[in-house]
Amino acid sequence: MAGTAGKGVRDVVITVAVAVFFFGMGGYALVAPAALVRPFGLGAATADARTEIRAVYGGFGLAVGGLLAAAAADAGGIRTGAVVAVAVALLGMAGGRLVARCVERPSAFYPSWLYFWVETVAGVLLLVAR
Repeated sequence: MAGTAGKGVRDVVITVAVAVFFFGMGGYALVAPAALVRPFGLGAATADARTEIRAVYGGFGLAVGGLLAAAAADAGGIRTGAVVAVAVALLGMAGGRLVARCVERPSAFYPSWLYFWVETVAGVLLLVAR
């Protein structure tokens, strides 16, 4: 029993840690959209561009963070489904970075490869925590 309880705590900690990342990204995107995308060499010179950043990185990030928070609490028995869905999405983003690597090389480790590893590690950890 003790091993099972420890695994449950570990799984909640992993899920909450990834939720905190999404909450941070989402909040940052809402208040500073241009700063969020600047490391990628992207601009946010227009209201339309900033709106898109706020929607995709901000609103979506906060929604995923909320979903993972609910999963950590296992609200409505959603833990497994929610955690697997977010893990697959993260691994899909990392896979997109690998495809991009086959087509062209990012200029430096940061930001593309850093986020590849963040997405890969977070995705794998969530699968472990399911």
